[in-house]
Amino acid sequence: MTVDIHLPSIMKVGGGAISQLQDMLATLGVKRPCIIADPIMVTLGKVENITSSLSAYANDIQVFSDVMPEPDDRSIDGAVALVKQQQCDGLIALGGGSAIDSAKAIALLATHGGHMRDYKVPRVVSEQSIPIIAIPTTAGTGSECTRVTVISDSQSAEKMLCMGPGLMPKAAILDYELTLSVPYRVAADTGLDALTHAIEAYVSRKSNPFSDQQAIAAMRLIAPHLIAACKKPDDIKAKEAMMLGASLAGLAFSNASVALVHGMSRPLGVHFHVPHGMSNAMLLPLVTAYSLSGSPSKYAEVAHHLGLTGEPGSTGTHEDAHEKLIDFLHHLNRELDVPTMSSFGIEKAPYDNIIELMATQALASGSPANNPKVPKPEELERLYRDAYA
Repeated sequence: MTVDIHLPSIMKVGGGAISQLQDMLATLGVKRPCIIADPIMVTLGKVENITSSLSAYANDIQVFSDVMPEPDDRSIDGAVALVKQQQCDGLIALGGGSAIDSAKAIALLATHGGHMRDYKVPRVVSEQSIPIIAIPTTAGTGSECTRVTVISDSQSAEKMLCMGPGLMPKAAILDYELTLSVPYRVAADTGLDALTHAIEAYVSRKSNPFSDQQAIAAMRLIAPHLIAACKKPDDIKAKEAMMLGASLAGLAFSNASVALVHGMSRPLGVHFHVPHGMSNAMLLPLVTAYSLSGSPSKYAEVAHHLGLTGEPGSTGTHEDAHEKLIDFLHHLNRELDVPTMSSFGIEKAPYDNIIELMATQALASGSPANNPKVPKPEELERLYRDAYA
C-alpha cells in the first residue's frame, strides 16, 4: 500500500525555539505577517513579546486576538477581512488548537474565498494558501502538524471537519517552555486529547507503517508523563515529553485519521460546549471497550505501548491487555478530574432529545468509518445513551 505523507516544511523543536521565528519568516518570504491568537495570549504578554522581537524585521504586524474556543465560521470573519485589507502575506498562529485551526481557515478563505462549509469533507482541500507558522502553547491538539481544521457552522450547529494538504502549516515551532504557565484544566484536557489522537491513529482503519511509528512514539511519551505534566507544572521533563508527544500524535492522526471517539466528541462540543479534549476523555473508555472486538491485537499493542503490559503474546492474553487498557483510561479520568456529563452540567432531557441528531452528525463527519468496529446508527445512539452519567 502506498500512502501520502504530509508534514510541515520546517520545524523548530526545543526550549527557546520561539527565538527562531524571525529567521523562519524570512525563509518563507513573509514580510507582512498577521498574528492569530486568543485574548489570553494578549493578557499573558505573549503577543507583545512576538511583536517586540520582530519590530526590526516588520514594523507593520497585524494582530487578530479574538479567536474563540471551539471556533465557528462567524468568529473568523473579522480576521479574514483584516488579512485581505492589509494584504498580509503570512500568518503566525499562537495558542492552542483553536488559534491554529482558526488560522488555517483564515488563510484558506483570505486566499481563495468562499465559506468554510464549501470546504468540509468529503471535499479535499488541496489549494495552497498564504503560509502559516504554527506556535502551539498547549501540548494537545497537534494541529501544528496536521492537514485538518475543525470549524463549526453557525447556521447548522455542525462541527465541520475540513481536510487536505492545503491546510498543513508551512512551519511549526515546538517550544515546550510556552506550556509552563498553562492552567491545570487546560493541560489535562489537551493532554487527554493528544492521547486520544495517538490511540485512534494507531487503531484507525487508515493507519499505515509511518503513522503507526508516530503513534507508538507519542503513546510512549504521553502515558508516563501526562499526569505529572498537569499536576507538577514545573516538571520540565514531563512538559517537554508532552509537547513532543502531542505533535507526534498530530502527525500520526493527520496521516491516518481519527476514529469513533472524535466523531462522537464533536457534536458534544457544539451542542453543550464541552471542551474538545474533555469530551474525548468522557468517551474514550466507553468507546474503546466497544471497539476492542474490531481489532483485538492492535488494542493489545496499545496497552503495551502505554507501558501497561509486556510484549503482546509474551505474557497474558489479549483479554488481559484489554482489561488493563480500559482500567488505565478510567484511572486517567479520575486522576485528572474529568467530569461526567451530568457533573459538567449537561441536563439529561435536552441531551436525550438530540441523541439522534448527534449520531447523524457524528456519522456525517466520516470519522466513525475509520474505527476498527464501525457502528450502525442505532449502535451509535446507544453509545451516546450509555455515555451519559
